[in-house]
Amino acid sequence: MSETRTLFIPEGLDGERVDAAMARALGLSRTRAAELAADGHVRIDGTVVGKSHRVLGGAMLEVTLPDNADKPVLEIVAEPVPGMGIVHDDEDIVVVDKPVGVAAHPSVGWSGPNVLAGLKAAGYRISTSGASERAGIVSRLDVGTSGLMVVCKSERAYSVLKRAFKERRVAKTYHTLVQGLPDPLAGTVDAPIGRHPAYDFKFAVMESGKPAVTHYELLEAFSHASLLQVQLETGRTHQIRVHMAAIRHPCVGDPLYGGDPVLARRLGLDRQWLHAMGLGFDHPGSGRWVSFESRYPEDLRIALDRLAAG
Repeated sequence: MSETRTLFIPEGLDGERVDAAMARALGLSRTRAAELAADGHVRIDGTVVGKSHRVLGGAMLEVTLPDNADKPVLEIVAEPVPGMGIVHDDEDIVVVDKPVGVAAHPSVGWSGPNVLAGLKAAGYRISTSGASERAGIVSRLDVGTSGLMVVCKSERAYSVLKRAFKERRVAKTYHTLVQGLPDPLAGTVDAPIGRHPAYDFKFAVMESGKPAVTHYELLEAFSHASLLQVQLETGRTHQIRVHMAAIRHPCVGDPLYGGDPVLARRLGLDRQWLHAMGLGFDHPGSGRWVSFESRYPEDLRIALDRLAAG
């Protein structure tokens, strides 16, 4: 069956083109959003609209993803990914520094670049464990989140690291820029997360959700925002974004979860200010603890510079 995603257009996207609004609110590539609109799969307040239609804040957006049951199983097609860095490589694992705008693996509704396609194009051997379209992947990053990911090359590495992530024996460190100043300046958000009952492709804190624990501490305070270091115990979809919104300090540049688009534009951000800075775990081959770090990409550095300049 086809899948329909529904949400109300955030006020901050008022006046945007349909394809641009879909890309920012739903995490689709703009090309994919334009294709869906051209094929008549996008409605605003019940009326079919084209890709160049301007949206109004508060309007109801409905996007229907066509049934793909009759299509072949998703395959990992080799495709170079510009800007994707290799932080570490050995016979068991490859640690990738993923750029923004790149998915972890192929998926229905995403026609942009992905990490596995980039690794395949570069000649890397990847574990065949897991679903065929996400073979070797033990954890993922959102398309709009940059930073470190580990992909398994051997079947044993996949088994060992999959268990380590499940048992919370992996150190995952993020930096995020949030609106306002959290009180307290360091704390823990322990709140279950589940799929939002009213809006597809959005998540929320809810009693029926899965356990989710986020630790944060202030790194630097600015006049309108705060830079936080975040440690995750769990790895729920959109966890940091949902938890920061739940404590009324949404990630800067994240309109889906309440981010102020005016501030985002002033800082030159087209995505949430969220970066996977550090990753540590017991190496699946040697058993020794290994850790890796990543630097801020240019768009996030520029945003911080603009904040610091006032």
